[in-house]
Amino acid sequence: MFEGKKILITGGTGSLGQALSERLLKLGVDSIRIFSRNESKQVEMESKFDNEKLRFLIGDIRDLPRLERALEDIDIVFHAAALKHVPLIEYNPFEGIKTNIIGTQNLIDGCIKQNVERVVGIGTDKAVSPLNAYGATKQLMEKLFITANNFLNPDKHRTKFITLRYGNVLSSSNSVVPKFISLSKSGKELKITDPQMTRFSITMNEALDFILDSAKQGKGSEIFVPKLRAYSVMDVKNAIFDLYSDTGFTITGIRPGEKMHETLISNDEIKYAWDLNDKYIVFSPFMDTKKIKENYSNIKEITDLAKYSSDMVQKIPHEELKNRISETEIRNKD
Repeated sequence: MFEGKKILITGGTGSLGQALSERLLKLGVDSIRIFSRNESKQVEMESKFDNEKLRFLIGDIRDLPRLERALEDIDIVFHAAALKHVPLIEYNPFEGIKTNIIGTQNLIDGCIKQNVERVVGIGTDKAVSPLNAYGATKQLMEKLFITANNFLNPDKHRTKFITLRYGNVLSSSNSVVPKFISLSKSGKELKITDPQMTRFSITMNEALDFILDSAKQGKGSEIFVPKLRAYSVMDVKNAIFDLYSDTGFTITGIRPGEKMHETLISNDEIKYAWDLNDKYIVFSPFMDTKKIKENYSNIKEITDLAKYSSDMVQKIPHEELKNRISETEIRNKD
């Protein structure tokens, strides 16, 4: 599906964008356009990859004319650009709206105008029953993607919009694992929000497999959700202390807008969610059941799940969590 295709990745200089670029280059794509507003990261990424198939375009998804130019002749878009820092967006909510909502609508309009083949929106578990402004903006991003297909004329447009929803990528920038590692190596106490807090976990390679597989499967208007395990913040603390050094910890309490547990499918969404092998798919309430079964031959209704929450799924065993942390740290150094 990806061989010979022209790809654009919004927010492409981030950890996901770089890992996705590395994987796509191995799949024989024609070219990849990295669209982001971070000049210094573009310079660093260009030097790191040193690949003529990469094109670096400075721009902001808030700027529709610039975005339209970047989308010319593009086949597939991966939309990873977003403002993501929960406390900062809580303090500056309209900046989150301008990027995560208005920017997403700009992308949708641009992709339709340029007749892009497929558009994949990268979502987050924080979009489910959002407690903070960031989650609310990502929930609306999902809804924009889900409904975008409703306004297309199939005789004129080939574009398909799908969105993905998954949990924290283990050891991604600004996540808890690299922070804990840095503190432990520096001999400083770890800052624990709440010992009972849990989070879904997915490695970068698992995330890439999920993204590319869902991009192939999507027919339009779906929310794809991987089947994941979880860890508690104390599980991570114990693994870090085993791998590095026990520097002690203090409990700071949950930050404003932060959840104790994350949910990937709410109890209200379960009635519209289906089970497909290693993932779930949440469909629009207006999607016809017959059409769903026609589009996905192996799909089945969910009968044993009230909601899909990080405190209700299998936890990652201690030794495996240690191995995952070690492997992701090695990858981040490369």
